[in-house]
Amino acid sequence: MRVLLKFVLDTDPDAAWRAIRSPAVFREVSSPFLKIRSLSADGFPTIWQPGQHPVEIEGGGLIPLGKQIIRLSFLERPDGVRIVRDSGRGVSGAVSIPTTWDHQMAISPDPAGTGKTLYRDRLIIGAGLLTPAAWYGMWAFWQWRGARLRQLAPTWAFDPEPIPGSGAEGVDPDIAA
Repeated sequence: MRVLLKFVLDTDPDAAWRAIRSPAVFREVSSPFLKIRSLSADGFPTIWQPGQHPVEIEGGGLIPLGKQIIRLSFLERPDGVRIVRDSGRGVSGAVSIPTTWDHQMAISPDPAGTGKTLYRDRLIIGAGLLTPAAWYGMWAFWQWRGARLRQLAPTWAFDPEPIPGSGAEGVDPDIAA
């Protein structure tokens, strides 16, 4: 079964691309429902890299849900669409119930020319006879993630606009740094 999201984020595509490759943003949009800890010796990287990333997941920070492998790959298409794909799997506990997991997030410029980002998110999940229950749970969680992404997106700007009256108007950020 599929869970789909599609909306415009109030940030530019480069900032959105950095954000969806950030473990910090991943953890932020999962909170407070899921607490995710890296099982890698060095912890979470600053930016996700292609490959496998073992994690441990708790529901609400209290209920152990199991261990999962996040398996990431990245694609940048000639038409400007950038995609993060997680084809990982749960390896223990409740997170190992799904037997199919294919999550893709796509970033592209808003076709309306606003300078904002068209965000598309697709999760394909299968869990045998438990698929309808798993789908409903993931659908509800994906709605939360989508709301958090929309809420956080304006904070992802690399060079935020100066606040009027702050004295920073007209200051070249490259010179001021």
